[in-house]
Amino acid sequence: MSVLFLGEHVPADVDQFARFVGPDPGEVLVEMAEYAEREGFPIVGPAVGGWLCQLARMVDAERVFEFGSGYGYSACWFARALPEDGDIVLTEFDADNLDLARSYLDRLGAAGRATFEVGDAVETARGYDGPFDVVLLDIEKYQYVDAFETIRDAIPPGGVVVADNTMSAGRESPDDTVSFEALLRAIEDDDFEVADADLDDLGRRSTRGILDHLERLDQDPDFETTLLPLGDGLTVSTRTR
Repeated sequence: MSVLFLGEHVPADVDQFARFVGPDPGEVLVEMAEYAEREGFPIVGPAVGGWLCQLARMVDAERVFEFGSGYGYSACWFARALPEDGDIVLTEFDADNLDLARSYLDRLGAAGRATFEVGDAVETARGYDGPFDVVLLDIEKYQYVDAFETIRDAIPPGGVVVADNTMSAGRESPDDTVSFEALLRAIEDDDFEVADADLDDLGRRSTRGILDHLERLDQDPDFETTLLPLGDGLTVSTRTR
């Protein structure tokens, strides 16, 4: 059981059962997960990946935009749901990661449906017009609100925004920067403040970013949000009008 995609607050047996119920990843995605295990590269994993594919199918997605793509693991799941004339935009700071993503998508016969953008995802999004049927947020958590504001008007009614890491970073490693306990305290105290002395500056900033994102969505009458408690926790926000 890889800690790279088993969420900190999701029981291992639940994750195992979700993978059993979910779709067969296939050779390429299994290979990508093995690469993540070897390199210590965090990915959403097959339980969440199957849901990303399912969500894209449920909204008949034709265009997908990813804020943060790594080496293309989530994009390969999305690509399975897109039509032949569909389009997915991958964003990533590391050009080598995007080259690897291109190679995996090519093996799936989907590279022709992908656009690869090196650089800051939020800045990249400002150069794109909609519509985008599915948007994935998987960048620095304190950028989530900016990312949402940048892409919001490009999401049509029925489209969805999926935000990863809304429960935790989910790994026992130095980059575990989202505190579920701090999130719960902020909600229970009804003050939405993050001042946990046990968190470093990045932990507070990242946890604050998740709270800001959830508050922003709660205040938007055009979106309805639910939690998918798999992996590191995903919120799925549907544009209702």
